[in-house]
Amino acid sequence: MLVSDAAPLTQDELGCIDAYWRAANYLSVGQIYLMDNPLLRERLRPEHVKPRLLGHWGTTPGLNFLYAHLNRIIQDRRQPMIYVTGPGHGAPGIVANTWLEGTYSETYPSVSRDELGMRRLFTQFSFPGGVPSHAAPETPGSIHEGGELGYSLAHAYGAVFDNPRLVAACVIGDGEAETGALATSWHSNKFLDPVGDGAVLPILHLNGYKIANPTVLARIGDDELEELLRGYGYEPYLVEGSDPPAVHQRLAGTLDEVFDKITAIQLRARVDGETRRPRWPVIVFRTPKGWTGPKEVNGQPVEGTWRAHQVPLPDVRSTPARLVALERWMRSYRPDELFLSSGAPRTEIVDWLPRGDLRMGANPHANGGRLTRDLELPDFREYGVKVVAAGETSAEPTRVLGAWLRDVIRANESHRNFRLVGPDETDSNRLSAVYEATDKVWRARIEPVDEHLAPQGRVMEILSEHTCQGWLEGYLLTGRHALFNCYEAFVHIVDSMVNQHAKWLKVSRELRWRMPIPSLNYLLTSHVWRQDHNGFSHQDPGFIDHVANKSADIVRVYLPPDTNTLLSVADHCLRSRHYINVIVIDKHAGPNWLDIDAAALHSARGLGIWEWASNDKGDPDVVLAAAGDIPTTEILAAADLLRRHLPELRVRVVNVVDLMRLQPAGEHPHGLTDAEFDAIFTTDRPVIFAYHGYPTLIHRLTYRRHGHEHLHVRGFKEKGTTTTPFDMLVMNDMDRFHLVMDVIDRVPGLARRAAGLRQQMVDRRTRHSEYIRRAGEDLPEIRDWRWQAR
Repeated sequence: MLVSDAAPLTQDELGCIDAYWRAANYLSVGQIYLMDNPLLRERLRPEHVKPRLLGHWGTTPGLNFLYAHLNRIIQDRRQPMIYVTGPGHGAPGIVANTWLEGTYSETYPSVSRDELGMRRLFTQFSFPGGVPSHAAPETPGSIHEGGELGYSLAHAYGAVFDNPRLVAACVIGDGEAETGALATSWHSNKFLDPVGDGAVLPILHLNGYKIANPTVLARIGDDELEELLRGYGYEPYLVEGSDPPAVHQRLAGTLDEVFDKITAIQLRARVDGETRRPRWPVIVFRTPKGWTGPKEVNGQPVEGTWRAHQVPLPDVRSTPARLVALERWMRSYRPDELFLSSGAPRTEIVDWLPRGDLRMGANPHANGGRLTRDLELPDFREYGVKVVAAGETSAEPTRVLGAWLRDVIRANESHRNFRLVGPDETDSNRLSAVYEATDKVWRARIEPVDEHLAPQGRVMEILSEHTCQGWLEGYLLTGRHALFNCYEAFVHIVDSMVNQHAKWLKVSRELRWRMPIPSLNYLLTSHVWRQDHNGFSHQDPGFIDHVANKSADIVRVYLPPDTNTLLSVADHCLRSRHYINVIVIDKHAGPNWLDIDAAALHSARGLGIWEWASNDKGDPDVVLAAAGDIPTTEILAAADLLRRHLPELRVRVVNVVDLMRLQPAGEHPHGLTDAEFDAIFTTDRPVIFAYHGYPTLIHRLTYRRHGHEHLHVRGFKEKGTTTTPFDMLVMNDMDRFHLVMDVIDRVPGLARRAAGLRQQMVDRRTRHSEYIRRAGEDLPEIRDWRWQAR
């Protein structure tokens, strides 16, 4: 690994940076431990110390050290930069630095840069009513909480895509570096365009330990680590040591070389037209865990060991010797040299820092809603398929959507603020029309047989859902728009990442200074009911359940029944802000039910009675409801059977696009009032509900509704295999024949007079099973069925 032998700092510069670092460390320790006496004007007493000691010290001094030196780079080079921290538990450091640079007090005026503000800064940390122990949304300059490890590097790359002036300094904890999500994110350099994108500076912070164990990358040796990083395509630089003055000089010299290299790479690409993929720099920063903290406690080593990970001095209130040790530790930073009697940082500590939006805590990219530009969206109505009669024609919904997305890309090309992301499935999901407007970005080798690969492009594909999600989040958090297309079953891979993003959005919504960002939009296709060819492993609609558990202010789930409704829903989602939108629809050809104007109205309502399919005349005997494209077809086919065989039965057909409309208005912003719900579904008539996913979700959304006891839901019952499309429905009892049987079983008085029809339905299911095992395909009456207006 490359090691800089430069010593660029003058003694004055070294003194300023070291003093700043000591100030940040002092403030970090104070946040973990103190609730009073912030300037140590008197000897520490137990009541000055918090009763519950929470937080993580081990990674913090290294984060503070890096923050200080990156400030010098920003100031000297006028370089816009954000600071992405994988060790999110280092929040005491990030909060301390933003307080020193002034952004924290500007954001929260009550936490002023004086003694009173310092006491509030200390008290609020990991305290009831205060701020979390992670660099959470409450932290100015943060786009990344890091409470769950593995996402920092993908977030950093997502942030710099289409941000040519921005650098994301990304600190990767050596524990985080063991996660699968992080391991794949190293490959993001194969997708970074040095012309149109900014740069990421990965800093692998090796302090040797996780909570209680050593870390792999800290123990494999420099040669192997260098081979690993070079194998990923980086140029590694090593900065290590424990003597602060020496490490200050080494890091300063290394950062000068690294930023010279980044500038040279960008100039060669932007000015000289070089197209060869560069080796971007990465820094390996090796310092002791808990650097400058207690060397030992109770005769056991602490600094440089796993014991420094969280609170190195426990039980301070109840152990006098540890209270003395805490005061000795805090005074070792010489606070009298760092802060005025008022509590404000001394001028020499902060007057060299960046100003305004150049401060990492104030960078507008870290509050991406400040920079968001609305997408230019072509009128989706112009892309609608023609519908003369319901169900008469069919279309591949996602293929039609692909044409609209193609023109979304074209309309926003000059703004460079929209990307389509997915794990190798854009073509499989039939969105390939987008390649008429753009290519897939790819900066590894391109062979003559390859299609649609180029150094620049609006489509990004890598077979890692984690990396796709991380890119997408970083892109959205910095104010741009995107769509993630994925197979329904495998989007589960990012469940934990969705959790974190949902929590980020919820908290951000409660912070006035955080501006709303573009929504996280999922298009899930190749779904459970049309994965008959891939089989059981590909059959799982549970992502909807996962998302539905999140805050009602944040999540939206859409199940468009046909192509035109999909167009309307997609347009709505790309216009929305600060949500997680999930759209689920099949990519295979399906019936067109609504013309484009009717589809737009239906989408706006979220659900509604399809009067053209109903014969209830305002007073139904039974309600047939559907949510999802395949369930809609089955409900309509069941309605057709009932109208042919039981014409006197009054049937109401209801279709649900926006799943959250089923919840009460008090539970979700999109929820129907009880009066609205009762008018549509009734309070005393059987409701047979065919649902795309697991039936229990519909019951959970509606359990407070009047007449819930009359609701019977059919959906996926975890029965699947490689079989025909219709057999998937039969296996899970959501086929049209079983739905008719459900009606007969539940409408009062119908069981006896419709016994013959019920027997026919049983026989047709049996005949279906026999036929597919002979012919290998569905019955012609199923394949060729069309809705007939009656």
